[in-house]
Amino acid sequence: MLYPRVSLYALMLAAAGIPLYIHLPRFAAVNLGIGLGVIGTVLLVIRLVDLIQDPLIGWAIDRWPRAQALFATLAALGLAVGFPLLFSLPDGAKLSVLVSTLILLFSAYSLGTILLYGRSATLAKHPEAKELMTLAAFREGGQLAGVVLAASAPALFVAFGAGAQGYPAFGLFLGVLAIVTLILTFPIWQRTPITGQGLSVAGLGQSGALRLLALALINSLPVAITSTLFLFFVEDRLQLRGMAGPLLILFFLSAGASVPLWARLSNRIGSKQTLMIAMPLAIAGFIGAATLSAGNLTGFALICLASGAALGADMVVLPAMFSVALTRAGLNASAAFGIWSFAGKLGLALAAFFTLPLLERSGFTPGQTNSAAALQTLNLAYAVLPCILKLGAFGMVLTLPTEVSAK
Repeated sequence: MLYPRVSLYALMLAAAGIPLYIHLPRFAAVNLGIGLGVIGTVLLVIRLVDLIQDPLIGWAIDRWPRAQALFATLAALGLAVGFPLLFSLPDGAKLSVLVSTLILLFSAYSLGTILLYGRSATLAKHPEAKELMTLAAFREGGQLAGVVLAASAPALFVAFGAGAQGYPAFGLFLGVLAIVTLILTFPIWQRTPITGQGLSVAGLGQSGALRLLALALINSLPVAITSTLFLFFVEDRLQLRGMAGPLLILFFLSAGASVPLWARLSNRIGSKQTLMIAMPLAIAGFIGAATLSAGNLTGFALICLASGAALGADMVVLPAMFSVALTRAGLNASAAFGIWSFAGKLGLALAAFFTLPLLERSGFTPGQTNSAAALQTLNLAYAVLPCILKLGAFGMVLTLPTEVSAK
């Protein structure tokens, strides 16, 4: 029951990651009357909190290794309180209330995520490369299941008659999920923690972890941009009204189904070689999305399948490579994953900060009739810019030494 419990805890955390960036811009614009540019700025400002907070969380987890059950509890309770608060905010709610609620949610997410990833060696049956990859497959499978659940839940609640686009019921559901998850997964935090030596820039550099951190940041930007703009691209650029939910589910189901395949392939041929196979799928998906005509449901569904599979490789292989590099070097993993967590969330915040105001300046308005220029800006932001960034990440993978892989 060890790895399934890891999957369940990851599922709970996933709702505060990519799905929040998918739902928040539309929720804030439609339900709260807050402009896209303001939301983008808010998300970047909150990341400045993480700049200090995430490394400190990682340090605290390493400093008090016996308190991991307490940290896991605090993370779950933060989500249990934060989600219902956020999605029950009334129209006209003060911006300060929204910011405070988001800080609570993202802080809980940071604590739980850094603990889960930083304790990879502890949670694995054996702290070896192959077992760390197996753990990563279960963890990322849970993450992706949580993303599918959280991304689709509001539409499901609307189908069952919930009001306000299903968001209040969605928040309550996620709060209950956090409490149930805490109870069911508590035993995994009773394992004796495996810790390492203190971190230093030199240690990270010598282990190869610093290079992987840079890769993680660049590689997070394409999916961060497409996650932020997905609803707008499907409903406004492709004119596929009501199809965003099913397409999003298809995307993440493809990612989830691919995770065990990428994990096995990585154990067989090495992590670097696996990424060299997976990343061109994402690049091809971006190119295809840029050329689609409005109403092309079949074409975009195929792109969701290919790009979802590519995301599965990113999610399972890169964190496992990072864990292996830290474990081999005998470094404290939680502090390092504090930096890793910040890098990933910085990518999401940068995507919102740059793309949402850009769309607003082009005259784009969600759910309304938009000019050709506004839709072209959306197309460039959703497909062309991520393609360029993914090519940069692919170039970085090509330069990785083979000893960094988890083979």
